[in-house]
Amino acid sequence: MAYSISHNSFSTIPLFVGFLVVASSLAHVLSSPLMSDSGNRQMKNRTFKPAKDIQKLRRINAYLKKINKPAMKTIQAGFFFPLSYLSPDGDIIDCVLSHLQPAFDHPELRGQKPSDPPARPKRHNSTDANPENLQLWTDSGESCPEGTVPIRRTTEKDVLRASSVRRYGRTRRKHIRRDSTGSGHEHAVVFVNGDQYYGAKASLNVWAPHVTNEYEFSLSQIWIISESLYWQVPIFIYYPEAEKKTSVVSPELYGDIYPRFFTYWTTDAYQATGCYNLLCSGFVQTTNKIAIGAAISPISSYNGRQFDIDIMVWKDPKHGHWWLEFGSGLLVGYWPAFLFSHLRSHANMIQFGGEIVNTRSSGFHTSTQMGSGHFAEEGFGKAAYFRNLQTVDWDNNLLPLTNLHLLADHSDCYDIRQGRNNVWGNYFYYGGPGRNVRCP
Repeated sequence: MAYSISHNSFSTIPLFVGFLVVASSLAHVLSSPLMSDSGNRQMKNRTFKPAKDIQKLRRINAYLKKINKPAMKTIQAGFFFPLSYLSPDGDIIDCVLSHLQPAFDHPELRGQKPSDPPARPKRHNSTDANPENLQLWTDSGESCPEGTVPIRRTTEKDVLRASSVRRYGRTRRKHIRRDSTGSGHEHAVVFVNGDQYYGAKASLNVWAPHVTNEYEFSLSQIWIISESLYWQVPIFIYYPEAEKKTSVVSPELYGDIYPRFFTYWTTDAYQATGCYNLLCSGFVQTTNKIAIGAAISPISSYNGRQFDIDIMVWKDPKHGHWWLEFGSGLLVGYWPAFLFSHLRSHANMIQFGGEIVNTRSSGFHTSTQMGSGHFAEEGFGKAAYFRNLQTVDWDNNLLPLTNLHLLADHSDCYDIRQGRNNVWGNYFYYGGPGRNVRCP
C-alpha cells in the first residue's frame, strides 16, 4: 500500500519537533530555583548539553536540506506483512528531477545531463521490459514520472542513528582482514583474480536474515575490486578501490531489518571517499523505477518459494563509466569514470558472497545470520545461493567464471559450497546461523 503527494517543497516538521524538545529542556533549567555554587555548576552542565543538541540538530538539518532534493511527487510505502518486526512506517520515496539528484552537486557533473545508455555485454539476454515489482514502494502501482528518479528520503532519525553527521552513510575500516581478526567482519565468498575484469553478473536469492543488534549487518553482494597492494589468502586483503552492491540488512543505516537493495563505492579503502546509495555525489541514477536503498519484496522462505534477482555491473567501453543493471534488464545508473583511478582501467578481482559484522556485544560470537541463516549443505530452498556467475572481458563479452576460489573465514559459523550444472552454470550456496555449538 502506498500514497502519493505532489509538491514543490519539503515539510519543516522534523526540524520543528527537534527544536521543540530541546527548547522544553532548556526552559526547565532556566526556571529552576536559586542553587548553591555546586548546584550552579550542575546547572551550567545541564544547559551545555541542550546547546550541543541544538548545534547537532542544526548540522543535521543542513545535511538533510543538502541531501533531500525538492520532489515533484512523494510516495509513502507501507509494510503490511505478517512479520512483526517490520517497520510500520515504510519508506518515503521522493521523485526528484533527474538533473537535481545528488550526483550533480559534484563539480565534475554540474550542468551536465546523464550519459547515454551503454552497449550491453555480448551474450547478454536481458531485455528492457518493465521489471517485476521488486520493491515495496511500487506495490500500489504508484510510480515516479518520466524525467525523475526515485530517491529514498533521508530523515532526522536516520542520521541520529549514526555516530555523527559526517559518518552517516559511510563505512570506515582500517583494513579488510579475511581472517576477521580485530575487524569483526566475517565472509563466505567466491572470488576470481589474476586477470583483467570489466564487469560481473549473477543471480542471487533474497532473504531477510536476523541481525542481532543495530551495530551489525548482514549483506549479500558483488565486489568489483582494483588492488594495488600485494594480495594473499586468507590472511589479508586490502581494498584500495571497490564497488559493492546488492542487498543488505542494516538496522543502523535503515532503522529496520528488512533486506534492501544498496550500492557502495570507495576509492581509498573506505577511509574518506564514497558512500552508500545516493548519500553523496557519485552514483548517477537514470531509472525512474528503482529506488536504491529501498526495501526489496518479495523474499524467499525456508522450504518454500525462492525469489532471486539478476545483478550486473560492467564498464562502458565507450565512456568508461561503470553501469549497474537490476532485474530484467533495467539500467539503474552508473558510477562516472572520473571517480576512480585504478578502476578507470579495469578490475583485477571479482567477489560474490556474504558478509556480516560480529561485534561480540555479549562476549561471544553473534547470532546474526548470513543468507537464510542455514548452512550451505542444506541446499536449494533452505540455503542462500548465487547462480550463473559470469565476468565481462576486455571485448565486452560475458563469460563463465574459471579458476574459482572459495573462502569462508569462520566456516563453523558461516560456510560455502560450490557447484556447476547446465542450468545454473557456476553457482554456490552459502551462509549460516552464526553462534551455534561449533561457533561459540
